[in-house]
Parts: sequence; structure tokens; C-alpha cells
Amino acid sequence: MTFGTRAFLAGISMIAMLAAATPGVRANDSLIKAQSDSNQWAVAGHDYGNTRFSPLKQINTENAGKLTLAYSFSLASLRSNESSPIVIGDTLYVSTSWGPKYVYALEAATGKRKWTYEPEIPDDVLQYACCDVNNRGVSYADGKIFVGRLDGKLTALDAATGKALWTTKVVDYKQGSVITSPPLVVRDKVITGFGGGEYGVRGSLQAFDINTGKQLWQTFTVPSPDEPGGDSWKGDSAQHGGGAAWLVGSYDAKTDTVYWGTSNPGPWNTGVRSTGDGNFGKLTNLYTASTLALDPNTGKIKWHIQTTPADAWDYDGVNEAVLADLKIGGNTVPALMKADRNGYFFVANRETGKVLSAEKYVFSNWAKKWDVNTMRADEDPDKRPGPNHPAKDICPNLIGGKNWQPMSFNPETGLVYIPSNNVCMDWSVGDVSYKRGVFYLGAEFPTKEGPGGFLGELMAWDPVAQKKVWSIKEDLPFNGGTLTTGGGLVFAGNLHGDFRAIDAKNGKVLWSRNLGSGIGAGPVTYEVGGKQYVAIVVGRTASIPAFLGDIGKKMTAAAPEGGSLFVFSVQ
Repeated sequence: MTFGTRAFLAGISMIAMLAAATPGVRANDSLIKAQSDSNQWAVAGHDYGNTRFSPLKQINTENAGKLTLAYSFSLASLRSNESSPIVIGDTLYVSTSWGPKYVYALEAATGKRKWTYEPEIPDDVLQYACCDVNNRGVSYADGKIFVGRLDGKLTALDAATGKALWTTKVVDYKQGSVITSPPLVVRDKVITGFGGGEYGVRGSLQAFDINTGKQLWQTFTVPSPDEPGGDSWKGDSAQHGGGAAWLVGSYDAKTDTVYWGTSNPGPWNTGVRSTGDGNFGKLTNLYTASTLALDPNTGKIKWHIQTTPADAWDYDGVNEAVLADLKIGGNTVPALMKADRNGYFFVANRETGKVLSAEKYVFSNWAKKWDVNTMRADEDPDKRPGPNHPAKDICPNLIGGKNWQPMSFNPETGLVYIPSNNVCMDWSVGDVSYKRGVFYLGAEFPTKEGPGGFLGELMAWDPVAQKKVWSIKEDLPFNGGTLTTGGGLVFAGNLHGDFRAIDAKNGKVLWSRNLGSGIGAGPVTYEVGGKQYVAIVVGRTASIPAFLGDIGKKMTAAAPEGGSLFVFSVQ
């Protein structure tokens, strides 16, 4: 199902829409205030809806070609630096890889260091971090900075001094559960998940008191046999079923609902947890490869959308939910948008969970279509691997049509800007047994190039018409996240280290600079002292290429490892 009419709510205030609350329902007041100031970048996705849209327009299509370096700052940590900074007032907060090794507070206009926090991270975390020693940023509320850690802990810092106020254990990292993404603050609760879908953990989301670090609730994202949905698992396989919520959450204050994606089920061999073929019936493995809507007060799951039932391809469902109001068929719809790893772009009503459309945004052949009526894909049985049934030429590859790198939504163009991948694979499964803290996969997945002679693509996507508007082809996959602005721009980098300002309407590259190392992080923008800045962290990924054979070797060769923050402005 697609919508033939392309429309959007021009000029909408995303922050006002997402933070406006019904009587008695308020998000954290300090965070609402910070988000309402367009000069700041207060949360990971700029606002609770993860739109990554800033209305700032001092830097625009007319002057973007005059961007120059305002300052750079060495992060003193190499390998997979993936943080998006946040900016509160005149202070920029940025984390590094390896733990994080450091959290820095800098003068946002000059880069002068205010304080440094260096947690004590165990030396053995790398072996428990599936997909690298990354940290994607910190969160802010009530004068505190919150950071998740590779050792499974959550720390609150004094935003003014960097002093640690409390540290609490979220999960035992030695089972394969590390924290790589910033938590979500809703009122007096700091909500976080953790990784580990590849290690056979049982995923959960947890909320902690903002002042003490005390756990307030925990919701397992894989139900036990005696819980609702427990019968969607074969035998007792749910206890190592994955479904980890390791990326970022979104929040809608109008309905007081938190949205979070969940990872792949474990193990990758579907015969262990389901039927091993496409006739899986009720053995769908809830709530893996899904989007969950939860009550932030209790953690109760309100509804879910399982985008890949009984997942057989590692189509991890953690990609961010972007919340915005869309004009569809003459009506204003409270929408949730998700570019899923399975290659389909989903638009749902975020208040009810009803899927409105699901269309392919990249080349995808594992299914003919995704049926919004049955809430399942019409699969190609030849592309579903299982016991005694290896599959060939499956698209997309396990890194997905889009991986963790964030997309953005511009309400003025009505377009979503997606860093996508064009990679395929073969897949075969084998016997596997669970061992704590060790990969729990049971599959081999040689990588292949996708069709068309390119491996990545930055695309502008119309979420209402469900069609591509423009794109920039890339010779490598796994490129950087995006930022879009009121100045009519999209900012994005690639694995070669090229950081670009692009016309949001037509895809014309207006400015480009090579920053010396590959870019995966999403850029941010802010204004201090009347001047707008654009900031980006660089530092090429190291672990992901190891999953991708010859393509991975090309990714590693594209640029050296790095670890720096670059900040640009128009002088």
C-alpha cells in the first residue's frame, strides 16, 4: 500500500508537537526547555522525535560553499568513534570510543576544554562488544549528563564539573551485553537498553531514577513461556532469544509513549527457536526485530510492530523511530517512520500502531512485498535459509538496507534523508549451542555486492508517496548519518572521510571536505554567540568490515582509523 499524494506539514515545530503534553503528562521540564531552544542540540536526535532537523538557517544553500574550519579537537581515542555531540547553552558534550574512554565538555564556540571524565573501563570489554567499542553519545537533563558504558553500567555526571554523581549496573557485560547508545530521559526516569543479540542474551529495557540511579522498572523484550507472547518461541529458546534494545529511543508526550526498536533473535539458526522454514505460524519469536511502544511510567508494552517475524537474516530491528506529523490523503497523521534493515520503509500511526504503508526503499528480494493487512512479508521461500536449505543471493545483507547511522526528516521539504546500503549475501546454517559470553549464531553469510555497481546510497525519500526523490551513489556501504536544517541543507559523511553539505531539495553537493578518517556518526548543528556551527565526529569503523569479506577490506582501506571532532562555520 502506498499513498499517491505527497504532502507535508511545512513549518511545523517538531519540538512543540512532540513535547506538548496532555494535562498531567509532562516530559522532563529541563529537557523540554533545552529542546525548545533551537540554538541547542539537546538530545541525540535533536528532539524527542529523533528528526535530526534543526530550524537554524544562518548556514544555507547560498553560503554553504563558504564553510571553514572553526576548530578541531582530538578525542584521544582511535577506532569507531560514532558519537553525536549534544550542546546545552554554550557547552558541547562529546564522548569517545572504548568505553567511552573519555567524555569531554568543551566551549562550543572555541573547543576549549572545560572538563574531562575518564571512567574505569575493564580491559576485556572488546571481546563482549559484538560490533565494536563504540559510544554514540550522552544525554542531558536536570543539570546532569548521562552516559552508558561498555561495562554495562550507567553513570550520571554533574554537567558543570564532570563529577560522577552515581553509577549503577544495568547488566553484566560478560554475558555479551554492552551499552553503546545514549539513554532516553523522560521526567524522572533514565531509560536504557543494551546490546547482545549475537551473544544469546535476553534483551530488556530498564528505567532508573534520575537522582539516585535506582532501578524503577525492567521490561524484558523477549517473553518467558508463562508471559504473553511466550508461546511464540520453540521450547525454552526464549531465555537466550536476543531482542536487545541497543540503539536510541523516541518519545511522544501527547500519548506519553516511548518507542524502541529491538534486535535480531538468537541464534541466527531459526531451527533452534522456530520451525526453520517459512511455515513458522505462531513461532514468530516476539518481540524481536520489532518496534515497541511502551508506557514510560511502568515499562508496560502498549503495542508492537514486528517487521521481520521469525527473522532468518539478522534483520535487526533497532533502527530509530522518527516521529512527525504527515499529511496523508488530506488528513494529518501522527506518524512513526522507520527505515528497517529488512529493506522496507515503514510508516505507522504512532498512536495506534497501525502500519499505514511499507515499501522497499533499497533493492530487496527476500520478500515480494510486506502486507500491511496480515502484518507479514510475502516471502520468497528460496531466500529463507534454514536447516538443509542454504539460500543464495539474498538482498539486503545482514548490515541491512540501513544500519544504525541515523536518518533525518525535514518538515519543510517533507523528505527523509537515509544513509542506505546496497549489499547482498548467501546464508547457510549449522549446529550451535549456547555458551555464555560467546557468539551464538549458527550461520555463515558470505557477502556479495548489490546490483547496480554501487555499495551505498544517500537518498532523499518521500515517506508519503513512498518513493525516492534523489540520491547520491557511494562506492562503499556503512556511511555516515544525516542532519537536515532550515537552511535547506543535508549534512552527511562517508567512509572515505568526505563530509558534505548538500541541497536538501535536489541532492546537489554544495561543499565537501575530507577529514582524514571514515565517518559513521551523525552531524549536529547549533548556534552560540550569534554564529551557527556544524559539528561532526570522525573515526572509521573497525569491527564491521570483518563481517563483510572483500567488501570489508575495501572499507578498511578507504581511510585510516581516527578520533577527532571537527566544527565548521561560515566566517
